[in-house]
Amino acid sequence: MNDATSANLLGRESSPYLLQHKDNPVHWMAWGPDAFARAKREGKAILLSVGYAACHWCHVMAHESFEDAETAALMNRLFVNVKVDREERPDVDAIYQNALALLGEHGGWPLTMFLTPEGEPFWGGTYFPPEDRYGRPGFPRVLERISAIYATEGEKVRSNVDALKTALAQLGENRSGERRIAPAIVERVAQHYFGHVDREHGGLSGAPKFPQCAVFELLWRQARRSKDADMKNAVLLTLDRMCDGGIYDHLGGGFARYSTDATWLVPHFEKMLYDNAQLVDLLASAWQETKNPLYAERVAETVEWLLREMRVEAGNAAAYAGTLDADSEGEEGKFYVWTADEIDRLLGTEAALFKRAYDVAPAGNWEGHTILNRRCTLKRLDAAGEAKLAAARAVLFHEREKRIRPGRDDKVLADWNGLMIAALARAAMVFEKPAWLAAARAAFAFVCEHMTEAGRLKHSWCGGRLAHPATLDDHVCLARAALMLYQTTGDTAYLAKAEAWADTIEAHYRDAARGGYFMSADDVTDVILRHKTVHDHATPSGNGLLVHVFALLFHLTGKPVYRERAEALIAAFSGELERNALAMPVLMTGQFLLEDAVQVAVTGPNADALFRAAWSAPQPNIVIQRIAETAALPDGHPARGKAASGGSAAAFVCRGPVCSLPLTDPAALAAELAR
Repeated sequence: MNDATSANLLGRESSPYLLQHKDNPVHWMAWGPDAFARAKREGKAILLSVGYAACHWCHVMAHESFEDAETAALMNRLFVNVKVDREERPDVDAIYQNALALLGEHGGWPLTMFLTPEGEPFWGGTYFPPEDRYGRPGFPRVLERISAIYATEGEKVRSNVDALKTALAQLGENRSGERRIAPAIVERVAQHYFGHVDREHGGLSGAPKFPQCAVFELLWRQARRSKDADMKNAVLLTLDRMCDGGIYDHLGGGFARYSTDATWLVPHFEKMLYDNAQLVDLLASAWQETKNPLYAERVAETVEWLLREMRVEAGNAAAYAGTLDADSEGEEGKFYVWTADEIDRLLGTEAALFKRAYDVAPAGNWEGHTILNRRCTLKRLDAAGEAKLAAARAVLFHEREKRIRPGRDDKVLADWNGLMIAALARAAMVFEKPAWLAAARAAFAFVCEHMTEAGRLKHSWCGGRLAHPATLDDHVCLARAALMLYQTTGDTAYLAKAEAWADTIEAHYRDAARGGYFMSADDVTDVILRHKTVHDHATPSGNGLLVHVFALLFHLTGKPVYRERAEALIAAFSGELERNALAMPVLMTGQFLLEDAVQVAVTGPNADALFRAAWSAPQPNIVIQRIAETAALPDGHPARGKAASGGSAAAFVCRGPVCSLPLTDPAALAAELAR
């Protein structure tokens, strides 16, 4: 018999994470109406398990519980079991993570939630061990207890459901306020974050440590705005320590998701596309200001990793996979760590120098092995010494390539690719790397050609199969990517695409009653509510980043409607500052872009040198527009109607309604932008 009551149905799915579980003895079903109908028909609660392919503790719980025949039999007898890939359904994950928080539990993955047949949560947790330990009850005991409560204590279950549904709805009731966040409030938020920066190791104090790019982007922009050198240096310290720490892969490039300790030494070894996109962006900004070669090296190495290990091809286009796993051969970090004996054998007479530089000792620095890092040798060697270290890294990288690799989740996610496309395009201009811009354009072409169905964007593509409706974040991240490509190429097709996605956002995601935008479209029917938030997490919130998109559209098109939408969006959430001012740094940096933009218009023939000079400027709120000889600046642009004498190439720098005289010398343009 191969029906839903006696089979694992995940083999039908395309998600690499779901396919990891297709051979479990658990009778898993995918999220959707079939699972809800079966739970209703059988009078059982739903056991919802949410995770992702690169998640270490998801693997642990799978090995301990989902692959265990006795535990699986208990799950099959008592529940309808549903698996969700949180990367495929971020809207579903967000709802139940919020429900877990309302139960007083810390969120994370694996997420284990118990639902009614209507999808309503009534209890949950994260990882559960196979027997009582870590101060947590064993999973079999949890299963039996929750099943018994559901069967015999209906009033208690209903009470929990009603309380959670009410609280979840209230979370989505954003507090509106002023159309502008007062500078004093932004300064207060930035000072709060600054006060929590670890003055020795960077990052926000304590452990674990995440990159927190949105926070440090706010600190970077506020430091420039207020001329606060200490705040700027806190950002640079954080970047320095991450770039030299074990969170960075010193052989293959790319940053891991977070560090388990306070010194950036021991990562959870999974690499996420979204982290690396945001770090490339922040490092490029820091390099423009400091010209620190460390930042240029890390950007170049990370992009090299991206192009080497994360490309997913279809036709003539290539986008980027979502994650690399933490585990290989069943062990976390095994692919990445070394022993002193291995280093000695491979490097011979050069081993001593390398071991001093990269913290390699006989006892190791983590569980008897070494995580390569340069935290103890922050000062660089002379050119000859660094060349020797580079040669040694190449030897070790070649040897590492022979190891069994961590798994790769091949899903192409629209939102994460949008973040990377924008970062890659900007870095291409900052570092003058045309190949990177070509890669960004190819990834954008992939999304446009392969991730649209019946005129609507989809969220996920894997193995030629499209899945799941696009979220607000998908449209916002890709619109921002399109606007970055427009600024870097001058191709108006990108601007038109961004405007089209802005129209879709307005038509299908806007909350007409309370303002702001829902994560799910108005025609998504398999969620118990439409989640809405402005809070940033590991990725920027869709609502916060949408302020950036509207601001850019206003500056690039001159259309007042986009400024109105940006201000209305700020107003929809500015009342949240009274409840949680610290959770919305991206909204605040969006207001910077709306109010403090430095607009550069490059016009006329043979303007490449001026264009490059504009992109070299350390201006975080810069908006650059290259106008073809036969075109004109949009209505409302402060430089419209201006031109250099004789029709030669010229640039105009505009702050608010005031523009410079036409600048024809790249050095003069650079000086004006540095003013």
